[in-house]
Amino acid sequence: MNLNERAPGRSPWQKFVGMFEHIAAIQNKNRDKMTKIVSFSEALAKISDAKHRHVLLGNGFSIALRPDIFSYGSLYDNADFSATPHVPRLFEALRTRDFEVVIRYLQDAARVVEVYRPHLKKLAANLRRDAASIKDALVSAIAKRHPDRPYDIKPEQYAACRAFLDGFGHIFTLNYDVLLYWTLMQNEVDERSLRPDDGFRHPEDDPDEPYVSWQQANSPTVHYLHGALHLFDKGTDIIKYTWSKTDIPIVDQIRVALDEDRYPLFVAEGTSASKRTRILHNAYLHKALRSFESCCKPAGNALVIFGHSLAQNDIHILRLIASGGMRHILVGLYGDPSSVPNQTAIRQANALVQLRQTRRGSGYPLSVTFYDAASVHLWG
Repeated sequence: MNLNERAPGRSPWQKFVGMFEHIAAIQNKNRDKMTKIVSFSEALAKISDAKHRHVLLGNGFSIALRPDIFSYGSLYDNADFSATPHVPRLFEALRTRDFEVVIRYLQDAARVVEVYRPHLKKLAANLRRDAASIKDALVSAIAKRHPDRPYDIKPEQYAACRAFLDGFGHIFTLNYDVLLYWTLMQNEVDERSLRPDDGFRHPEDDPDEPYVSWQQANSPTVHYLHGALHLFDKGTDIIKYTWSKTDIPIVDQIRVALDEDRYPLFVAEGTSASKRTRILHNAYLHKALRSFESCCKPAGNALVIFGHSLAQNDIHILRLIASGGMRHILVGLYGDPSSVPNQTAIRQANALVQLRQTRRGSGYPLSVTFYDAASVHLWG
């Protein structure tokens, strides 16, 4: 198949996904090639001349601090499936603890049923309802297990994390927890001048409201690409819970909201396409994605990726790297390079390099350096 040929009836998004999957499959055949992995300091030296350095954080950012809380296995063990007692059997049948994988299968199954058995509308609806209930269970499990207070994390751990974050102009995160938010607020642990602006301000119409609201005219440097526990869609506003306006700890506020069936802004759909649709229909998420796109465009920029396997259910993020102009990305690998998550990250990163060549030509090359994530000493 010619990667540049135009397949009739396919949207630009579908064409991109097709090209990415094709190239990734080729990379999978070549997976036995030795991959060089360097220390984080060596990797940073490769982008020392970058005009701007940005960072993309995945779930490994949180797991590095508390694997007993934020790994999918731990979240599964603490999830409440009492409303859908059959759901755990799905996890067992699919041999996974990854919530998004099960959500994807349910959503795909609903679409298949609608094609092959269009009269089984109730079954398709039930499949989608179960997918939604798993998403809610994930949110609740994270909130339930989340550290209660900022001081549950040691000052030296915050200091180490802030030292890592200090080198980046924009911080993009795919995590839902408030660890990043807490870290950025810990000014007393060091003398670093981090820029923790996430675009939220006192509501213009009523500054005494017990929350802050997102205001589109601002230019934030911190972006929650998939939402977060402390962000809520109020209908007319995207709001953020804070301690300073209520004297109530953020995690407590989140748990009260969940008890009242009010759920945070949360993108945990099973496929990249469904995530993308969710993002494009929310002004805050859409602008965050566009900010990531803007950071990927200049050739003089570089991106550090920490704690993310570059899985295909986040192609809506990865495509912006391939379509951009930045010349270098650093990808962190944790543990055995031959592990499935690391092999996925290597394959996908190399696919992005090839896809850049296909889409932009030789004038905009993309180079990837793999580094040992453990050498970051993220939390000290």
